[in-house]
Amino acid sequence: MTSAEGIVWSQIRNHQIDHKFRRQFSIGAYVADFYCSELKLVIEIDGGQHFEDEAIDYDKARTKYFNDLGITVARYTNADVKRNLISVMDDLLRQCKTIKNIQVSKSTPPRPSPC
Repeated sequence: MTSAEGIVWSQIRNHQIDHKFRRQFSIGAYVADFYCSELKLVIEIDGGQHFEDEAIDYDKARTKYFNDLGITVARYTNADVKRNLISVMDDLLRQCKTIKNIQVSKSTPPRPSPC
């Protein structure tokens, strides 16, 4: 685990943001930095190597694979985590809430119309 991943893990482990995340979680041929099965949310913390052409293509294919499984990917850079942790966590909390709201609206049956 990188230092930036360790920082994020310290913020999300043990249900600290009301959802259970697992670290280094295998999904198919890929390993997600963090994964919440309840929300179907992957969190990726990217270092500088992710900005090279080959890595960009790999990450796009990986994200498409996750998205095709109905999994949302939240991606942050090491620099964002180290310099703007509050913004990263605010964004992550917003994404968790959005996903949860979508799940609730999909699972709530429509109300019958009044006669």
